[in-house]
Amino acid sequence: MNAWPDRRILDLFGIALPILQAPMAGASTPEMAIAVSEAGGLGSLPCAQYDLAGARKALEQVRAATKRPINLNFFCHTMPKPDQAEEQRWRARLAVYYRELGLDPAMPFPAGGRTPFDAAFCALVEEMKPEVASFHFGLPEPALLQRVKASGAKVIASATTVREAQWLEERGCDAIIAMGYEAGGHRGNFLTDNPSRDMTRQVGTFALVPQVADAVKVPVIAAGGIADGRGIVAALALGASAVQIGTAYLFTPEAKIPAYHRAALKSAADDDTMVTNLFTGRPARGIANRIMREVGPLSPDAPRFPLAGGGLIPLRKVAEAAGSGDFSNMWAGQAARLGVEMPAGALTRKLASEALARSGR
Repeated sequence: MNAWPDRRILDLFGIALPILQAPMAGASTPEMAIAVSEAGGLGSLPCAQYDLAGARKALEQVRAATKRPINLNFFCHTMPKPDQAEEQRWRARLAVYYRELGLDPAMPFPAGGRTPFDAAFCALVEEMKPEVASFHFGLPEPALLQRVKASGAKVIASATTVREAQWLEERGCDAIIAMGYEAGGHRGNFLTDNPSRDMTRQVGTFALVPQVADAVKVPVIAAGGIADGRGIVAALALGASAVQIGTAYLFTPEAKIPAYHRAALKSAADDDTMVTNLFTGRPARGIANRIMREVGPLSPDAPRFPLAGGGLIPLRKVAEAAGSGDFSNMWAGQAARLGVEMPAGALTRKLASEALARSGR
């Protein structure tokens, strides 16, 4: 453990390896978090994929299996009010696919979306006392944030620009995740009126990390495009104290993803991912599929986050029943081609040993 040159994250979280498992709502499992934490990294539970009862059950499962530190991750979004004109535009855009699959284009859209952080989740944090609480799309309102900090949890959050990193530090974050454009899943940007439009200005990981490290005093965690020891060494050399890795963990048996997603990951080339707003209404990187190619990855017709997802649920169910991911999100970062199939604990240890070997330690 003494081989790591920057121990700030290790000491802050009480972990042995500077590797955080990205939460990855929809794909991460308690089993994955347990394996990563037991290996010496920081396992994460994505609470946005659960209701309150589900989050409690998942955390209880983790706590029963490991005494190592754990991260609870939350989305900080405000649910928008449904807009009839917005919905009608989305219906019109998707109607051709509904008819093709034998569905009624006028059928009610199922409810879609992710659970935002609220007072009930805050009470869960206070009760269960995770070592780390992480946030995406900014931070909770100040009163809730202070309650999280008072529980003893270390607070971290994602930044996609230097300005966002400074904003997070000013509000008391203990460390900041510098999330580059290469990362899979939802972009963490929040200081913008139009996240989809601002994708043209997104910064890559290895340009963003040193600029954030220079701009803030708290430790920086690099995320995006890191899937092996080489990426870890590069991130640490640029000023990061640790890395957050997501896509590489999708290759593990602990990841809860369908067969078509696993197949797409195995065959993904370096340029097979796109940033799209079709599946939720916010930009997120995933492996390109039919609807992304035909509609265009960033559509002005997609409703606001997370309302866009409801319109795709009926299409996804029909396609998935036939083994197709034509209408399903397959989140992945640009380094998917570097993924290796192995258990999450073994992967964590392998990543660390590779990084130490490459750094000559």
